[in-house]
Order: sequence, then structure tokens, then C-alpha cells
Amino acid sequence: MLELLLSRWQFGITSAYHFLFVPLTLGLSVLVAVMETVYARTGDETYKKMTLFWGKLFVINFIMGVVTGIVQEFQFGMNWSGYSRFVGDIFGAPLAVEALAAFFLESTFLGLWIFGWDKLPRAWHAVTIWLVALASNLSAFWILVANSFMQEPVGYALRNGRAEMTSFGALLTNPNVFYQFPHTVLAGFTTAAFFVMGISAYHLVRKNHPGFFHRSFRYGLTLGVIALVLVMAVGHLQGQHLVKAQPMKMAAAEALWKSADPAPFNVVASIDQKNQTNGFELQIPYLVSILSYNTPYGEVKGIKELQAADAARYGPGDYIPPVAPVFWSFRIMVAAGVVMLLLVLYALYLNHKGRLENGPRFLKIMLWAIPLPYIANTTGWFMAEIGRQPWIVYGLQKVNNAVSPAVSAGAVLATMLVFTLLYGVLAVVDVYLLSKYARLGPDGISADRAAKSGGEVSLWT
Repeated sequence: MLELLLSRWQFGITSAYHFLFVPLTLGLSVLVAVMETVYARTGDETYKKMTLFWGKLFVINFIMGVVTGIVQEFQFGMNWSGYSRFVGDIFGAPLAVEALAAFFLESTFLGLWIFGWDKLPRAWHAVTIWLVALASNLSAFWILVANSFMQEPVGYALRNGRAEMTSFGALLTNPNVFYQFPHTVLAGFTTAAFFVMGISAYHLVRKNHPGFFHRSFRYGLTLGVIALVLVMAVGHLQGQHLVKAQPMKMAAAEALWKSADPAPFNVVASIDQKNQTNGFELQIPYLVSILSYNTPYGEVKGIKELQAADAARYGPGDYIPPVAPVFWSFRIMVAAGVVMLLLVLYALYLNHKGRLENGPRFLKIMLWAIPLPYIANTTGWFMAEIGRQPWIVYGLQKVNNAVSPAVSAGAVLATMLVFTLLYGVLAVVDVYLLSKYARLGPDGISADRAAKSGGEVSLWT
């Protein structure tokens, strides 16, 4: 069905664009709030400059996140009316709360923060950015409550062919939320940490305001070390939960076609989904059992057995997700995380030895490492969503029953091309604006011009 394929591509492209901006919003809002809190307590003008510099980049990113997120709301009704009719009674509630209690709060206090510098007392102005940070992460919570129902349905009853809410509390206490929400937020903190460290490294190499950017780098480094350790720990617990809640997703992530005890970890594999086998495997014995149960032994169900069980439970059909995308998405995410951890540990060592600014090669690496958390975020989201296929609501509704029956392939193709082009332009504009203002130092002149110009300009330039 061409309409289904194009609708999936359209929503996937929109989601991928949107999710480029969300994690940085979650983490950078908190970092900016911490910087302004220090300024409010100490009166140190350096921290005010840090707040303004990083806050300007936060606002640019926030605006782009809003623009890309709004379109997704319309697609639920236009492309996915089958889904909206089936689960709207449940899915709409947390999204409504997100808009009313989180997004409006976030937008209101962001306006107060931007325009209230000379109108609010210093301490109260700092409170506004903390409310922005709180609302940003609260917004993520409500969205993930909705998504978690798709991953692990709870608090519902099937009536007249629809899923209806029976317990709002059950939605809030969905086990999937307890893993997915902290994992997403901590990934956002990691993104902000590498963003701040990378831009600070750019200026440190050029010896532009070294005191300012060394201090910024240390803030990013502190957040990065804490966030990376915690995001890996939560990710490990989330994986163990998914072994029970979505065993097919985890089997696909390991390209494990047959149940095994102990189960090995495929570092790389040549996946042949048609014949349900791997042509080549480089394995680490016992590792999947260890990751799943914290012990070298323990059976991990294979794809073939799970397919047979799902067919017996839900009826004839193919319940195997696209294995190769799930398998490689998981490995790319993990590889990016390991590289980031090694980088922050080495940066911690250099900072402890007082040699951070004397390592221009490493600082250049940190600049080029800014995309790493974005890669990890995107591939992690791919794994979460593709690994749930063919379900849009796990165990309740398949994707092919969720698409709008009246939607035409031509209309979806046309709008997909327009949105993709528009988002591409917006992405270029966003990168341009972020790059432009990131290259400016706290006094509003570029690092390359700083050495030639002895003058200073306004912080708002």
C-alpha cells in the first residue's frame, strides 16, 4: 500500500527533524539556568555573560524545535486518522496536558526571561529560566507518557473497537515511562554537554576569552560525565525491561534468530531477513545473557520462536520488524556513547592536570564531536520505533490499520516533498544561526576577529 509507505516516511522524516532540536532544549535550558543562578548569587558578571551567550543559542534551537513539532500534531489527524480514532481517548490526554501545562508555561516564562533582564530583580529573573527548564523537561515527560502507551499499553479497555482510558494514573505509572523518560532527559543533558564543550573548545583553540570558555567547558564537562554514566546505566535497565516487555525488539536488536542460553552478542552480523539467518557473525559469548539478566546464563528468546508465539496469539501474520535497521541503529547508538564516554574521561584527566588548553588537537576533536550525541539520539529513537513494527500500539493495533483510509498517495508525496524541502531549508538556517552566534565571543565579535579588534560591542549584538 503506497499511501501507508509514504505516510510512514513523511512522519519519520518529520520526527527525525524535530528530534534534532528536542534533546538540546532539554539539557541546555538546565545549564543556562545553573549559570544564571550562580550569577544571581554572586553577582559575577562573567556568569551573566555566560548566561547570555549560551541562552541566545538555546533560544535559536528552541524556536526551531517548536516549528518542527507543530506539524506532527496535524499528521495524527490527517495521515493517521485510523490511529487517532482507535486510541485518541488515551493518546490525546497527555498531549493536551503537555500543551496546556508545559508548553504554554515554557513559552510564557521564556518570554519573561528574554525581555525581563532590566525589569525583574536578579533572583526572580533566574527563577524564570528555571521554570523554562522545568517546563521543557515536563513537556518531554507528557509526550513520553503518550509514546509509552504505544510501547506498552496500560490503563485501557477495548470498547466498540476503540481503546478507552480506564486509569489516568496507570498511564503516569507505566513501567516504560520510568525508563524512557530519564533515558531521554539524560540524553538531552549529554547533547547539551557536548554542544557547550565543542563550542568552548573552538574558542579555546583560538585563545578567545580563555577564562570564559574554560569555565564554560568545565560546566559542560561536569554535566557530560554525570549524564553519560547515568544514561548508560538507565539504558542498561531499559534493555532488561524490554527483554520482558518487547522481546521481539530486543531479539531484532541482537539479530538473534534462535533462542539461546547463554546468548552471545553479535558485534557485527550479515543479516539475511528473507532466510532468517546471519551469513557472518562476530560474537562475544555470554554477553547478551549478561546484559539481560546480569548473569552469564539465562535464555533470550529468538526471533523465530517469538514470531511463532505472536502468530499463535494475534493470528497469522509477519510480526518481525526490519532486523537490519534495528540491529545497526542499536550498535551505532552504543558506539557513539562509548566514544563520548572516552572523550569526557580524557577531558576530565586533562582538566585535572591543568593541560586542557595546551591540547589543541584534543580540543579540535571535541569540536567535531558535537554531532555524536545527535547520532546517538537519532539512532536510539530509530531502534525504539522501528523495533516495535508491525505494531503502532504494541499488541493492539498494527500500522497498516492506523493510516487514514481516504488519504491519497499523491497528496502524501507532495506534502512530504514540500515539508522535507522546507525542513531542509530550516535546518540550514538553524545551523547557520547557531554557527554564526557560536563563533561570536561573549563580547559579540568572532574568535578570528577578536585578536585583530580591541573594541567591544554590546552583548546583544
